[in-house]
Amino acid sequence: MEIQRWKEILSPYDLAVKELDVKFNHMIMENRNIGRYSYVERVETRRKTIASIIEKCKRKSIPVESAVDVLTDIAGIRLICQFEEDIERVADEIRKRPDMVVLEEKNYLQDVKDSGYRSYHMIAQYEVYTVHGSRAIPIEIQIRTLAMNFWATIEHSLNYKYNGNVPDDVKTKLRASSDAVLQMDQEMSSIREDIVTAQELFYIKATLVKDINNSINNLYNYEDRAAVLNIQQEFMELYKIGTLDELKEFQRKLDAVAARHGAQEV
Repeated sequence: MEIQRWKEILSPYDLAVKELDVKFNHMIMENRNIGRYSYVERVETRRKTIASIIEKCKRKSIPVESAVDVLTDIAGIRLICQFEEDIERVADEIRKRPDMVVLEEKNYLQDVKDSGYRSYHMIAQYEVYTVHGSRAIPIEIQIRTLAMNFWATIEHSLNYKYNGNVPDDVKTKLRASSDAVLQMDQEMSSIREDIVTAQELFYIKATLVKDINNSINNLYNYEDRAAVLNIQQEFMELYKIGTLDELKEFQRKLDAVAARHGAQEV
């Protein structure tokens, strides 16, 4: 098949992963901006390369011309969580999304692969709109913890190195390390509440500090420079030793100053 034809065929898949990357990253940002814990910690997307598609078709005895009709993992998105408990919450959010239709689910957390691989997989349809009209694109969604993702990345590299024939001694070590990953996830889950609370406070403060800095910078256009420098110095001292409530009160005072000039930040 000619390269140009491949580009035309795969273009909707590129669009799908780009849109989903934006949507899920925006969801993370929205949660953090309001100081709320995000079940998704990080988003990774990919579209299979032409070489990878052809190789899989050969391995599965699929005619290359039928690849887009048979393969459901040409477009993929990986949603990485901090805790195993978050995985089911993320899966449930996907089931409820109006822009997706879940077609298939595989729970490799319960049915762990012999290699030790653990993850939650979903196949969903996602509709994109192109110059040729709408198109329902199958998306492979993998949901796993940070620790599971680290292990899976190493396993993938080893499978690539050994062309799928990983030596038995390496397999044994991989399985042992998978058990260690499971134990680590369980230990982290035992202190999940403390971690989530600490992170929520961090993002609340980080957002507040960003807003205050923006307000101060904006005031340079309206207030006397010396007055703004004094405000900035006061903020730096408060940032070092002030409480969250004191920072919020400082922001309210800044808003009042900005309001007098009609210079509120949006």
